[in-house]
Amino acid sequence: MSTIRSFIRREPVLLIAALAAALSCLFIPPDAAYLGYIDFRTLALLYCLMTVVAGLRQAGLFSHLAHTLCLHVGSVRSMGVLLVGLCFFSSLLITNDVALLTFVPFAVVVLGMADRRDTLIRIVVLQTVAANLGSMLTPVGNPQNLYLYSFYDLSPAAFFSVTFPIWALSLLLIALCCLSLPKDTLSVFLGEEPGMDARAVALHGMLFIVCLLVVLRVITWPVMLAAVIAVLLILDRKLLLRADFMLLLTFVAFFIFAGNLARVSAVDALLRRLLGGREYWTSLLFSQVISNVPAALLLSGFTDRARELLLGVNIGGLGTPIASLASLISMKLYAHSENAHPLRYLAEFTFINVLLLLILSLARLVL
Repeated sequence: MSTIRSFIRREPVLLIAALAAALSCLFIPPDAAYLGYIDFRTLALLYCLMTVVAGLRQAGLFSHLAHTLCLHVGSVRSMGVLLVGLCFFSSLLITNDVALLTFVPFAVVVLGMADRRDTLIRIVVLQTVAANLGSMLTPVGNPQNLYLYSFYDLSPAAFFSVTFPIWALSLLLIALCCLSLPKDTLSVFLGEEPGMDARAVALHGMLFIVCLLVVLRVITWPVMLAAVIAVLLILDRKLLLRADFMLLLTFVAFFIFAGNLARVSAVDALLRRLLGGREYWTSLLFSQVISNVPAALLLSGFTDRARELLLGVNIGGLGTPIASLASLISMKLYAHSENAHPLRYLAEFTFINVLLLLILSLARLVL
């Protein structure tokens, strides 16, 4: 029972998605059309990106980068800017959740060694916001972008024309938030520079480029999948199991649920009326309750207004801790740090997230 309870706490979104898919099967019994629900291109890209980024992390690229950059900072504010900036810019390529898994623990260690835990809440909150907003720029920055980019068959130019203005404004707002950090002198000895396997970094870097070629539609996803599996089978087969398979199963469950809903004419008509002209606010509100990835999967089948939906689920990653699953990652990492204050964290998280959500929602009307 303890194992079951642990799984429920760890994967609530997957369980909800699986239950929703199972219930929808009662109305639309499984048939050959089910295969048409599943976006295999998105699943293959997600799987390959997760394994390749896990390889880069294992090779020491990110810890080496963070350590090297931190040697050149001398104040709490500059350290905060660096830690937040690492999350913002790295999330463009390695996804928001991986950025937080990599750099939030680093922030906890560095600020603890410098005896500046008083700034940890503000910095981790800003890291979380930075990862969620920074990742919106590229198709590979987060799962919902990858899915919507594929689902609506967007060109790179069309995609960036939607995300870049809000992304650029987000960078400015996060920089202004960093000005709230104290300018006190910071002195910290980080110890020996962590090692980095240059050969492994080069190898996984090439595989990452292969993934990007699929995003740019230069090669097909079966070629990418075969290449990544073949190389890792030879060099490091354990990495093939490092992907987040629970996330992939969540996608499959929502594909089935959304596909079945679309075949129930009354539900299809209801959702289309709900979304009609209100795609942004509907997707933003859905994100607050079920998180932005499921919101994108569920609502995409009922509207052709890709721009509004794309902005809604990305800006909708702000707000509640549930709005983006990556936010739950950083909250959990902070809660396990020494002398953590979860309620203070939640209060500051909510204030900053809601403030930025309102500003960006208004800005989208003129950008």
